[in-house]
Amino acid sequence: MEEKILKILEEHCEEALEYDGDSMMEDGVIDSFAVYNIAGDLEEEFDIEIASKSVTAESFRNKEAIIALVKEFYDRGE
Repeated sequence: MEEKILKILEEHCEEALEYDGDSMMEDGVIDSFAVYNIAGDLEEEFDIEIASKSVTAESFRNKEAIIALVKEFYDRGE
């Protein structure tokens, strides 16, 4: 699962894979457009629906947070 998530991130922003900070959006690594595109690709890849209230800068602060978000929705079966 993590490999697929990282591949999607790489497709949208290779820099996200190397980022080790706490806010990719604040640090200019990704923007809101990229976040929504990544979320859409993750939903499609894992057949989940990420609640729009969960598509936030906090949930997409780094690759670890994104992996945790996907696992949370996947485990819920959403």
